Amino acid sequence: MDLYEYQAKDLFAAHGVPVLPGSVADTPDQARAVAEELGQTVVVKAQVKTGGRGKAGGVKLADDPADARTKAEAILGLDIKGHIVRRVLVTPASDIAEEYYFSFLLDRPNRTFLAMASAEGGIDIEQLAVERPEALAKVPVDAIVGVDLAKAREIVAAGKFPEAVADQAAEVVVKLWETFVAEDATLVEVNPLVRDPRDKVIALDGKVTLDDNAAFRHPGHADLVDVDAEDPLEAAAKAKDLNYVKLDGQVGIIGNGAGLVMSTLDVVAYAGEDLGGVRPANFLDIGGGASAEVMANGLEIILSDRDVRSVFVNVFGGITACDAVANGIVQAFQLLGSRGDAVTKPIVVRLDGNNADEGRRILTDAALPGLTQVDTMDNAARTAAELAAQGA
Repeated sequence: MDLYEYQAKDLFAAHGVPVLPGSVADTPDQARAVAEELGQTVVVKAQVKTGGRGKAGGVKLADDPADARTKAEAILGLDIKGHIVRRVLVTPASDIAEEYYFSFLLDRPNRTFLAMASAEGGIDIEQLAVERPEALAKVPVDAIVGVDLAKAREIVAAGKFPEAVADQAAEVVVKLWETFVAEDATLVEVNPLVRDPRDKVIALDGKVTLDDNAAFRHPGHADLVDVDAEDPLEAAAKAKDLNYVKLDGQVGIIGNGAGLVMSTLDVVAYAGEDLGGVRPANFLDIGGGASAEVMANGLEIILSDRDVRSVFVNVFGGITACDAVANGIVQAFQLLGSRGDAVTKPIVVRLDGNNADEGRRILTDAALPGLTQVDTMDNAARTAAELAAQGA
């Protein structure tokens, strides 16, 4: 789960990372009230989960409360890379002597954590990483050992932070590591981490991504979910404990196992290239236990997507045999019918692996309306894509 800047900075503050005060506002009048309370020049910042806010006009300086209201009115409702601004953060303007960059992230390819630091932070950090990669230090972090003050000093030195703030920056790095670990984050980023004219180091911005797999350890993280911005289908799937991601396509996908589902997305996209650009509509992994209820819930979510024109159920029987999956599909049709959600869109099923023949026999005998069985994955993908194209 990606957090908004104000949420990230709240977490930072809770772990002792120095941040500026401020409050979020949903309306221009609220922004004016916050500016009056702060009693100084403020910055009005769009709260969206994407970068490039400044270049898009989503960050503006306001001289007084009336100006803060005007600036908030201009920012609220702004479309920034497909993200509509629904709230702004109003925070004191800061005198900046220097801007640095710092982050902790999960380094998946190397199966460890990584610290990245640079004395040249700011809005062009991505360009810096491409054009002058030597200016962005990358320091591996042992997950067992972690980051103490000595390791933090090593990271700060690698990032070439000025000596005048190196010790203070190292202390902030330790606090950011504490945030990273304590909150089960996969990313903690500060850009810019600034030095003010009094040589104080402050996290002026913040970006945090939390690991949803650790949500059971953090009941409070549920309060950070922006229900209004969440995709309704993904929210409904999450409520049913389904591993679902909405995509921009027309073929609904159900599979058992993340690897198989990813492969299914690829073959459907490939098949759809010759059919007007038909694409997968979702990622949905029902896992190894394809019970009738799980299958019914999966079909219910996918069929409620107005973009879906056909569904491809791709299952390789392993621990859960194909006959059990087939029975689950039959019962899913019955369950959906009893809920008043009868299946009306074409469904293509490919069963392979453990007890595949028996599973196919069960589906044949059931004669479910609109269901077609195809033996191979490629042919099934082609059939599902063709059915979606016909339903355009």
